[in-house]
Amino acid sequence: MWLQTEIRLAPRSRGFHLITDEVLANIPQLSNVNVGIMNVFIKHTSASLTINEDADPTVRDDFESYFNRAVAENEPYYRHMDEGSDDMPAHIKSSLLGSSINIPVTDGQLNMGVWQGIYLCEHRNQGGSRSLVITVSGE
Repeated sequence: MWLQTEIRLAPRSRGFHLITDEVLANIPQLSNVNVGIMNVFIKHTSASLTINEDADPTVRDDFESYFNRAVAENEPYYRHMDEGSDDMPAHIKSSLLGSSINIPVTDGQLNMGVWQGIYLCEHRNQGGSRSLVITVSGE
């Protein structure tokens, strides 16, 4: 069985945002999959996806603080500056975190840890809406 859908997320502020429920709401057929894998792919180069702690919101704040320090804006060696000082750092952050995640599906549910959730990592000050392609393969 193969399922695929594309969804558009509403614009979000810069930072790390839990989107697990939004993803699941857009793929109700997941409940029919006994064993499989779900891939979520973001169609952008200045935002990314990751899986991490979903209970304590300070984790998401700490992620944002860390990445802003690790990949600073306004570095003199950046040449790609046409879209603002946050653009090149956003591309680097996106490459570090990645554009897709894979999650096992077991008995119609995502087989993640108790405290794991899917994050949209918005690296732009005004990134706009974001498109995700969700693909599920299984039986």
